[in-house]
Amino acid sequence: MENQKWTKEIVADRFEEAVRTLRRLPAVRVNGYMSAWPEIIYTKREIAMMDQKPKRWPPTAEAISNMEETCKWINLLDEIDDRKVIWLRASRLPWKEICVKLGVARSTANWRWQKAILTITHKLN
Repeated sequence: MENQKWTKEIVADRFEEAVRTLRRLPAVRVNGYMSAWPEIIYTKREIAMMDQKPKRWPPTAEAISNMEETCKWINLLDEIDDRKVIWLRASRLPWKEICVKLGVARSTANWRWQKAILTITHKLN
């Protein structure tokens, strides 16, 4: 992707993809702990009556590489609030919640997001 022409839309999409990939990674667990309780063996009827959880497929190696690259882009921004607004917006948080977290008006939060995306885009090109 070195010869790619970066645009605001592509950069914003890459941040959203990074957040989705990060959520799909397996949970970090501490090794060495185990349960002394015996394994519960369910009957077929009990299994059929359980709520089925949708399968969460782990991200691909390419998605993880893209996520790692995109996460490094945050360091291209000097202001901490710009970094926060990029990540919060990529997490698809509503503007109202972003404004509360940052303590700014909606127009200011949107302006910071636009400025941060443009800064990253210019530095990548």
